Amino acid sequence: MLSWNRSRNHTNEFALYFLVLKGRLSSIDENNHLPLPSRHSQVWLSNFQYRIIMPTIAVEKELLFSKLGRSYTDNAFDELCFEFGIELDDKTSEREEAMKSSAGTLTREQLQTLSDAIIYKIDVPANRYDLLCIEGIVRSLKIFLGDIDAPVYKVLGEVKESITVRKTNTDKVRPFVVCAILQDITFTKDRYDSFIELQDQLHRNLCRQRTLVAIGTHDYDTVKGPFVYDARDPTKIEFVPLTPDDRSFNAKELLNFYETEAACKHLKPYVPIIKKSDVYPVILDSEENVLSLPPIINGSKSKITLDTKNVFIECTATDLTKANIVLDTVVAMFSEYCSKPFTVEPVRVNYMCSNGKILDTKVTPLMSNRKERANIEFCNSLIGIDISPEKMKILCNKVQLGPAELLENDTILEVTVPPTRSDILHPVDIAEDVSIAFGYNNIKKKIPTTCTVGREQPLNQLGDLLREEIGCAGYTEVLTHGLCSIRDNFTALRRLETPSVSLSNPANIEYQIVRTTLLPGLLKTLQHNKSASFTSGFKIFEISDVVLPDERHVLTDTIVGAKNRRKICAVYSGPTSGFEIIHGLVDRVMTLCEIAPQPAYIANSAKGPDEKFRVTRGGWLYTITELSAEDKVSGTYFPGRAASVLLTSPSRENVQIGTFGILHPEVLKNFDIQYPSSCLEIDLEALF
Repeated sequence: MLSWNRSRNHTNEFALYFLVLKGRLSSIDENNHLPLPSRHSQVWLSNFQYRIIMPTIAVEKELLFSKLGRSYTDNAFDELCFEFGIELDDKTSEREEAMKSSAGTLTREQLQTLSDAIIYKIDVPANRYDLLCIEGIVRSLKIFLGDIDAPVYKVLGEVKESITVRKTNTDKVRPFVVCAILQDITFTKDRYDSFIELQDQLHRNLCRQRTLVAIGTHDYDTVKGPFVYDARDPTKIEFVPLTPDDRSFNAKELLNFYETEAACKHLKPYVPIIKKSDVYPVILDSEENVLSLPPIINGSKSKITLDTKNVFIECTATDLTKANIVLDTVVAMFSEYCSKPFTVEPVRVNYMCSNGKILDTKVTPLMSNRKERANIEFCNSLIGIDISPEKMKILCNKVQLGPAELLENDTILEVTVPPTRSDILHPVDIAEDVSIAFGYNNIKKKIPTTCTVGREQPLNQLGDLLREEIGCAGYTEVLTHGLCSIRDNFTALRRLETPSVSLSNPANIEYQIVRTTLLPGLLKTLQHNKSASFTSGFKIFEISDVVLPDERHVLTDTIVGAKNRRKICAVYSGPTSGFEIIHGLVDRVMTLCEIAPQPAYIANSAKGPDEKFRVTRGGWLYTITELSAEDKVSGTYFPGRAASVLLTSPSRENVQIGTFGILHPEVLKNFDIQYPSSCLEIDLEALF
């Protein structure tokens, strides 16, 4: 069940569906903290809570309507926001906010100096970076309303400025930089405030509190190129920072000052990003004047004022892709105030090694358009409408995805994605924007053409029931990684390496292949729980999938070459080997699955007379036999202390579905396990 925090008609569910489908659910760290300090809505999916991060933008109502060239009532503007896919969250004022936050600490005279002008707080999608300032919101709404056409952004042809990156040094701390120059720009107080606010919003959002990207903006006329991006000993970086701007610091002193000075508490969270590094990143001009100490603070010399006419923008980063998105966003939003609107002067970025050789050269900003495609039928089906390809093509202009083209006999829609729309990554994104342009409220309610009753997959149901019963038998369930190393999966288990699904570019040696057995994960769990008590035995189990090669597995006319297989694996470790304990678990699992032991197996049991009371499925029998030394997994077990589980079903006879036994001492040594141990592994899918 999905629940939304706002009462709207059925189309809100449709909007939420897109948010979930597109993966706009933010991750939550181990402390249950949100990565962004912004308001959020909540979505409940099954028994799990997710949070959709919605950055909140505060804009003055009169200024907003003045830029829009239209006037609305609060309700009418709320409806416009909904139609466009954003949300009017609150209506407040500077004085009202101060009264809420100050909790009576401000005097009446101080409150009287604050403005009563109405401020709208607008929630925007977390991946719409072009809506993080009033310029972006106004431009997008005017295009949506058909008042203006989407602008065409232009990078001026001649590259006049450059920055050299001392790659050997910067690679140690913050390897990338991208730059641009806004020429002949005109600032007013409102524009300047919005310029600073956009940088703050980007730092909180895409830049992840400046850890991924840090933006620096400078008065280009106060410095002299070409520029240098270097990383140096912090005691040798000396400059006058923006805060405080009345004295000079070296970089080491400055960071210590920010950590302890109450007046600089807004900068304190960024200090740990570079403080422990041996070198600090620094941007300098040709005369060795410090422009900025990223990601902490800019220098006072290049401070931007309302009189600034040319702005040099630099973004240092650990993620080059995000750096380009950030730079394109800042340029796209504020190039409209240049004497030649929507133009930008590029900067050449030269990456130089220690011997002075240029290794690579980039020209930034990119500001490039790209093409994305979506199937017309897919879009109509996903949205729940039936419009012509030509109309869908026209709708793209309302959401800045034009000009669009129709291809392959009008079955494919190809849109033009501008540099401001980095959120367009998939046909689903195109369908979402088409639905916004069409209008959520114009989507008609329909009775579903099919009526089905959902239920749990039989295999999942069996697994859940077994988990509960095995837990009651004293075993603790664990959930281990699906990826492992070749050593853990084969060599450490004393097994020959067999075909498996491997990763072409594993992150590290621990994630080379997809596991073909659950046993390594359980043994590594024992390895990392040495401090636990093994006096009474340590019992763990897992019911999960392994992936096995299978050239006959066909899906949608394509040979996949692999298949998932659900297995049960359990391990007992304690003062004794526990073979009889694991053997008992095998019999318990078979009893729960209503599979009877074969007569020869019953004859070896003291409980033979009780078998007449067992509930069983006709034709389903099992037996236990000694594991052959020729079996491919026999090396995992102690010789003569391992067994095979053989299953007879109406379609098969005496098929091996699993093994169990005492683990070989070498296996225990390979996983650094200090107690004798036994294990079982059974193919769950064979049991039903």
